[in-house]
Formats: sequence, structure tokens, C-alpha cells
Amino acid sequence: MRTSIATVSLSGTLTEKLAAAARAGFDGVEIFENDLIGSPLSPEEIGDRAADLGLTIDLFQPMRDIEAVPADEFARNLRRAEHKFRLMRRLGADTVLVCSSVSPYAVDDDALAAEQLRRLSDLAQESGIRVAYEALAWGRHVSTYEHAWRIVEAADHPALGVCLDSFHILARGSDVTGIEDIPGGKIFFLQLADAPQMALDVLQWSRHHRCFPGQGDLDVAGLVRAAVRAGYDGPLSLEVFNDVFRQADAGRTAIDARRSLTLLQESAGLTAPPAPVVPTGFAFVEIAAADAARIAPLLTALGFSRTARHSGKPVDLWEQGEARILINTDTGIHRPEPSLTAVGLESPDPAGASARAESLLAPVLPRRRAPGDAPLDAVAAPDGTEFFFCVTERTQRPGATGSPDGPGATGDSVRTGWTGDFAPAPHTPAPIGITRVDHVALTQPWHHFDEATLFHRGVLGLRPHASVDLADPYGLLRSRAASNEDGTVRIALGVGASPTEDPARGGRPQHIALVTDDLVSTVRRALAAGARMLPVPANYYDDLAAQHVFAPGELETYRDLGILYDRDEKGEFRHCYTVTTGRVFFELVERGGGYDGYGARNAPVRLAAQHALAE
Repeated sequence: MRTSIATVSLSGTLTEKLAAAARAGFDGVEIFENDLIGSPLSPEEIGDRAADLGLTIDLFQPMRDIEAVPADEFARNLRRAEHKFRLMRRLGADTVLVCSSVSPYAVDDDALAAEQLRRLSDLAQESGIRVAYEALAWGRHVSTYEHAWRIVEAADHPALGVCLDSFHILARGSDVTGIEDIPGGKIFFLQLADAPQMALDVLQWSRHHRCFPGQGDLDVAGLVRAAVRAGYDGPLSLEVFNDVFRQADAGRTAIDARRSLTLLQESAGLTAPPAPVVPTGFAFVEIAAADAARIAPLLTALGFSRTARHSGKPVDLWEQGEARILINTDTGIHRPEPSLTAVGLESPDPAGASARAESLLAPVLPRRRAPGDAPLDAVAAPDGTEFFFCVTERTQRPGATGSPDGPGATGDSVRTGWTGDFAPAPHTPAPIGITRVDHVALTQPWHHFDEATLFHRGVLGLRPHASVDLADPYGLLRSRAASNEDGTVRIALGVGASPTEDPARGGRPQHIALVTDDLVSTVRRALAAGARMLPVPANYYDDLAAQHVFAPGELETYRDLGILYDRDEKGEFRHCYTVTTGRVFFELVERGGGYDGYGARNAPVRLAAQHALAE
């Protein structure tokens, strides 16, 4: 189906919005009246600019407070409409959006509304224009699509149909199956937006918190399926009011929007882009560092060994169990301080994962590769993190396990796949019980959080979890995790409350969480090897004693080692943190039973402790 976007969904001037929509691959646009009024270009010039960019003007919007009003008020409305219809002819638009009235002059009279909309449609038809009548969720007397359709049906005019807006319909909890009772030819336009579930006045919810399909909690795909079953064959158009999008770069917002429509059509069963390829594990996590000596002592204290060196690049491989960390000291790409820059994902079909990413407009990154290097495709996430799709095939010699006495006891793992690019380096393993990577936590630019959620769901094939707010001493932080079904890949996305939290501006560090089966033993070994763990206030343990009953000496052990604790109906979670090095810190975690969370209740304690240490 054709795709369109309302200019109100993008930031910038009207010409900038048109260019962004065209570059993202949209077929058309809705011209928002305020964008036209504020443009120095004439309607003819705007129409020509759109045509030159390959865009059709699918809708002009909005006309407000037209119907069910006293005669003298309606006469003024017709004069206003006549002027707008002349303007639309100059612009090259053939459909106008008429919102259900919120005027204090409007009366609750469906027959009058139908009669006045019929007269408006007579005038529109003379100009070759169609009228799409939309029920606003806060309309004075007409607030549901069913009501709007009854009025349109009663008016019985060929130039009059309905506009269905997913937000207005789904925000009210309306049953979308009734859409299938509307003749497809009378559905003149379909406007789409998602939104998170929020306990807000619907007008404020609409004006400030809409987002692109797939970024919220509404069943937009179900509504699209109902409209298509009814016979709708017009464009799928995005109309999103969002304070963040209005400040973000129009180009990347348009790409995010276009990606959302591709995923929406896939969810609705309308198109079939390359199927998602869900990653099965972490192949590696990469840290860029100008000086490896900044991060190497911490890795050594955590039981990692420098096992190999890339054959053609200044990249070292550090391993322990199935946890692999790359240290990249390439002076052409490093950041001033150690920073988490890339994640390797084990994939059953790297080529398919890359094709999926390209189909969803994710930037596939060029890679400097020697003739013998393994072919690794990488895409950039919204925060700049590079994701590599890897096939890692490993065989294990006897004794090479993730236990403290395992790797290197009688031999190391045989390297194939991407690890074949690395030449073994002499090393003496000194593991402390870390077995694999549990999750990585990535700090997002504040204005790209919803984009990141859609990227990780749509491009990487991960399942997003509920968004949570975390209390920081200087404001609330928003966090949302995404994972595969068995939890072998978990990515926690976090964002601060202001632009100063952007990583590029020296914002919050990112971290790597590592699994151990015995956290107490692992922490003791790390401390003995020189690791510095984040100190936890004594008040935390006093509160913990009030929350749970522990075995004798257990809580005292946690207090001595700086271990945090959480429990739910599924199991237990023990975890602790290293101090931050550059822009990176590590978390050590032990999951018990079926615990599937991230210790969110402990996040305020960790954040406060990190602030205190930085002061």
C-alpha cells in the first residue's frame, strides 16, 4: 500500500519536511495548514516542490468546527471552505480533513450535521475535492468513528466519506471490527499513530504523546487489518503529535516513521519483508579505548584473559567462559575514554539478519576487511552502537568450561567463525566464575528512545518489555529492556530526563552484565585480584533486612561485598557493580529460579552510589 506522512509529524520548515519524507521513501504527504501558512512559498511552488520530490499531496488538514452549527455560523464556514478549496486546487490536493466540531456553538443534532456536511460536500465537489470527516476523541457531540459514519451515511454524498484515525479510535477503546461494516469506498483516508498507555486527559495524551506504530501499546495493526478487510485501498498515513519528534532531526525521524510503517504492514499481513532473524546469544561486546591499559587491569581482576590478537587490527580478544570482550585501540575510531561501541550477536542467519536490517532502513556500516577476514555485516543502532551479526561455531576441549577451574585447565576452545581472524596469544587463565554475558545496558540519546525501541524490536527481532521509571538523585530515568525468548540476549535501553544525558555530551556510562553461578565467590575472587566494587550505603541493607528474611550471616556477607538483592515470585537476583572506568562499568549477576528482571528496585541505590563516588 502507498505510504504517507503528515508534515506535523516532522520538525523544520515545510520544504525541509518534504525533503525528509521523500528521502525516507514516502509516497505522499498530508499538508498541515500551519505549515502552509508559515511557508514563504506559494501553494503552486509547494505543489511543484512535492512533485519534483516524487510526493503526492494526499490530504490537506484540518478544517475545524464546520458542522451542526447555527445558520449564520455555517454561512461563515462555507465562505472559509470556499477559500480553502481554491487554495487546495492551487496546491494540487484533492482531499480535505474535516474534524468533528468542538465549537461551543455546535448542537447535538445528527440530522443538522449531515445536512451541513452535504452542503459542504456540494461545494467541495464543484472543486474536484473530497471531504473526509473524522471523529475527534474529544469531539463535542461526535467522538467515535461509528457516530461519524452514521452522519456520513445519512448525508449520502459521493464527495463525503470518513477519515479513520487510529489514535482517536483506539484511545477510546472502540471495537475496530465495526470498521468492516463501512464500505471501503467510503473510507476516504486512514491516519495512523500509536501511543503508550497513560492515565491522561485524551486531548493532552493526543497532543504530546503519540508515537509511530510499534512504539506504543495500541493495536494499530488490528485497525489496519479491519480497514483493509472493509475494502480500503488508500495510503497508510502517519499523523503523530509528539514533543520530542518536533525537536528531532527531520531526516532520521522520517526514516524511523517509514520503518514503523514497514513493520506495521508486516504485522497486518500486508507485506512480507525479509523475516526477522532472532539472535541466539552474545558473540562479543566491544570496548573502544585509546589506551588498553585503562581497562585491562579491571578485566584481569574480573578473571578475563587476553587470549588472542586480531591478525590485522589493533583489537584484542579477552575471554572467560563464554563471555568475550574485544578491546579496540584503533586510533581512527576510538573515543577519548573507554566506551562500549559494538555488540556482536550470534545469529542463525547473518545474511538474513542483514537483509532484514536493510529492508527496514537501518544503516549497514562499511567494514575495513582483509581478504582472509570473516565476513561480518554490521548495522548502526540509533545511539550509534554497532551491531554485528555473527556465526560462532565452537568446539570445546575437555576441561574448557566456565567454572573457576575450567578454561585453560586442559585446553582452550577451538576458534572458528569470526574468532578465526584472531591469532592466539600466550596467557595464563585465572577465571573467577564468570560464564557468559547476561545483558548490555545502552544509554540512549533522550530524543531517540522510541526509535531505539522500534529498532531493537523490528531490526534485531527482540521482544520489548514494559517501560519503567527509575529514580535518580537528579531526575527520573526511563528504562526499557528487550530480549529474545530464552533470555540469552538481553539489551536494556535507558534514557535520562534531559539532553545533557546524551552519551555524546558526557552523559551516563553504559555497562556490561556478566553471569556467575556463585556471586559471593566471584566477588571475593575479584576483590582479591584488585577489582574496585561500587560501595553500597549501609542504609540499603537496613532496609533489605526489613523486606526479606535471610539465612544467618547472609545479609552480612552482602553488606561486606556490596551485593544487592531482589526477589520476586519466580526467583532471586543477586548483583553488584564495579566502579566506572571511562564510560564503562561492569555488573556481576546471579539469577536464581526463574527471575527474569534486572533488579530495577535497586537501580536508585546504584545511581546514587555512582553519583556519590563521582563527587
